[in-house]
Amino acid sequence: MHQGNDKGYVDVVNERVKKYLEAKGFSDRLQVHSELIDTVEHAAQQIGCSEAEIAKTLSFIVNEEPVIIVMAGDGRVNSSKFKALFHTKPSMIPRDSVEKMTGFPPGGVCPFGVPEGIPVWLDISMKRFEYVHPAAGNEYSSVKLTPAELEKASGAIGWCDVCKGWE
Repeated sequence: MHQGNDKGYVDVVNERVKKYLEAKGFSDRLQVHSELIDTVEHAAQQIGCSEAEIAKTLSFIVNEEPVIIVMAGDGRVNSSKFKALFHTKPSMIPRDSVEKMTGFPPGGVCPFGVPEGIPVWLDISMKRFEYVHPAAGNEYSSVKLTPAELEKASGAIGWCDVCKGWE
């Protein structure tokens, strides 16, 4: 899947995400990086922003179904807030099941072009930034969007408040 070019860079784009972003009018915001952005730390280094501005996309199991929540890179899930919204304690999709359930590999899970029926929520922790940077379907690409653009591009159900540690 990953192919290097003659400069040694990885030049790979998730075609499903690219087409999805084209349809939404945001494909010009797609960025491909020369090194892995599989963690918040790596993404911030490659993009040149704070770790908090990385829009990390986490996948949970709620009522035996996947749910995606995008939050600021410095946020952590608050169990009480999560349970108040979803009526269950937070349980992340096991790493070895992430790609099967979300269509994206760990480190590349994103809110764009997710399989039908998987709800996407955006956490308010991202609203404090001019731009946030979610992954774009693999561990080498991201998208630079304002929080309002992220809402539009992701087709999110809405905004939620399930994080702590960023206030």
